[in-house]
Amino acid sequence: MEIAVSYLSSYYSKEKTIELIENTSANYIHVDLMDGGFVANKNFTTEEVIELLKEHKKPLDIHLMTFDPIIYIEELSGLNPEYITFHLEATKEVIKTIECIKRRNIKVGISIKPNTNILELMPYLPLIDLVLIMSVEPGAGGQSFIKDSIKRLEELVKIRIDNNLNFKISMDGGINNETIKLVPNLDIAVSGSYVCKSNDYETQIKTLK
Repeated sequence: MEIAVSYLSSYYSKEKTIELIENTSANYIHVDLMDGGFVANKNFTTEEVIELLKEHKKPLDIHLMTFDPIIYIEELSGLNPEYITFHLEATKEVIKTIECIKRRNIKVGISIKPNTNILELMPYLPLIDLVLIMSVEPGAGGQSFIKDSIKRLEELVKIRIDNNLNFKISMDGGINNETIKLVPNLDIAVSGSYVCKSNDYETQIKTLK
């Protein structure tokens, strides 16, 4: 299982937190971008994200919690991220958004909120590289893991096998050393405060792996 670390909830500045993540065995830096519309909170502009991560060493896993995700893609593609993930619920132009990301040779992810029916993903699964299951309501850190996410993961694994597809499955929200045991079939686990609100990032990441 790969680990992506979100730097939003930390004891340190964003710059220091990213530096600490870079010095661990984490596989990705998970970049949350919130617009204050699709989710209640607003955190960074694209310019601030680019400035913060322009010298990143680890692969970036960018998660757009924004309406009209397509308008962010061109600027963020300059960071050469591994993945750009957008929310199924955030746009009516899903295919156009997928194509926009792919044109820039970036892997495409689609995320779904806890109450979105997994079957709504079906038309897009052959076209994408990643599905991000939200195991909390998107938009705020430190929430408790929603247990129904376990069943959603298993459903998605079955769909992948039955249809001979090869997208990765990621999960974000309330991931810690206990909840990760409930989702052993995950490909990528996203963890924020469990890692970054600790005094030893590497030890926390090892307990997740």
